[in-house]
Amino acid sequence: MITLLPEKDNAVIKKAFEDKNIEYNENAGMLSVKSGDEMLGFCLYFLDSEKMTIAEIEPKDDIMLVDGIVRSTIHIASERFILDIRYSENIDENVFEKIGFIKDKNKRTLDADKLFGGCACHNN
Repeated sequence: MITLLPEKDNAVIKKAFEDKNIEYNENAGMLSVKSGDEMLGFCLYFLDSEKMTIAEIEPKDDIMLVDGIVRSTIHIASERFILDIRYSENIDENVFEKIGFIKDKNKRTLDADKLFGGCACHNN
């Protein structure tokens, strides 16, 4: 069974940020995607009281898994009533375009309302 859950171990979170050369701070978080003990993917993000910024997603080539990762990550923010979801400049926005989550390319925002709709994945 695949699980997508917020990572609780700060050492794992810090190492993931370090491995991706992204500066860790007190707002850093991670969604881990696992099958048993095997890590299948993750999402690194920053979450404060106003917004979430997605800093990294792995893998990028499994679009169905990416869709689940993005939805699960946005869900973490929405549980805190935060719907201002952004993505960092390091992420290729094509990942979000393929799953239909881009709200505004210029502002690098994602449409949190898509969380409640079906998958719009396509392999372009």
